[in-house]
Amino acid sequence: MTSMCAVTGLFHVLVKTNDIDQTLAFYCGLLGLRKAKRPPFGFPGAWLACSTPQGDIIIHVWCGGPAMGPGGRSPYGTATIDHLSLTAIGHEGFRARFQAAGLPWREFLIPETTLYQMFVYDPSGVQIELTFDMDGEPPLPGPIPPERLYAPEVKWFDLDTYPRLPPVPATA
Repeated sequence: MTSMCAVTGLFHVLVKTNDIDQTLAFYCGLLGLRKAKRPPFGFPGAWLACSTPQGDIIIHVWCGGPAMGPGGRSPYGTATIDHLSLTAIGHEGFRARFQAAGLPWREFLIPETTLYQMFVYDPSGVQIELTFDMDGEPPLPGPIPPERLYAPEVKWFDLDTYPRLPPVPATA
């Protein structure tokens, strides 16, 4: 028997949603992930993927079944997990997409690094962090405005004012 063991990476993240169409519009339409083949679990959901040099990163989405809890509804928000961080490229394009969708976001430059972050909420209130290496990106358009500066103690998700996102075409 060997004592060799190690964590080798993140396999997937699971997001529960009460609105699969808006969740797909966010992850596929806005962030650019693609639908992946999903086994027939017997309840609705989707697998979403983005390709990396190490293989596909998968986000599982549940919109029904036993994991939704009593009453079949998922609570909104990120709960104990604060946010999901994804590496990304093209901060200008994401800024334009968020503006066009009417989606609020926050920004942060990590001190003494080349990393820039954009924070946004998905339709279920899960906070998403997009992390960019500014060595390979165009410069920011200017200083981060105070109202856009990320502060971890401030939550700005509001289900009642969250914009309706355009649906994702069936072929996405």
